[in-house]
Amino acid sequence: MYYQKENLKKPESKRTYINIVSNIIEYIQNLDNANFLKITICDEDLKIFNSIIKKIKLLDKFDILDVEYMSRKKIKYGTEEIAVEYYYTEVTNENVNKWTAIQFLMDKLNIKPEEVIAIGDNFNDKEMIENAGLGIIMGNSNPVMKKYGKVIVPDNDSEGVRQAIEQYALK
Repeated sequence: MYYQKENLKKPESKRTYINIVSNIIEYIQNLDNANFLKITICDEDLKIFNSIIKKIKLLDKFDILDVEYMSRKKIKYGTEEIAVEYYYTEVTNENVNKWTAIQFLMDKLNIKPEEVIAIGDNFNDKEMIENAGLGIIMGNSNPVMKKYGKVIVPDNDSEGVRQAIEQYALK
């Protein structure tokens, strides 16, 4: 519902497309090098989720984000809040992640890894946090992620990004 509402504000080329498929392996194999940023796979049953992940890991040319925790969200429906819980992961083309994007910019701008500050809060930020000169983790991150950063700042609601920029980037 969120993406449907957001897509109404975006031009066609910038929209998020959601396809619900019954056979994700067949779907991924038939992409034939299609242009996509990522595929998110969700299921509320851990056994089914792990089975899907195991099969995707056998495919070539794709990277899979190792995530084994349940995502918990609350969706507002009128005045009611509905809890939604599911396991999820992301599938990308091989070697496509935030760190490879930063490396591309580093090459273009002649910046060294130790000069990079990266701020993240989720597993898709792991490589970026580990490889940057200073990896900063948001306070609302999954507890497992907190071991990858050198610094932990408050969460988004407590202006953690502002604090990180003021304390580390502006010096």
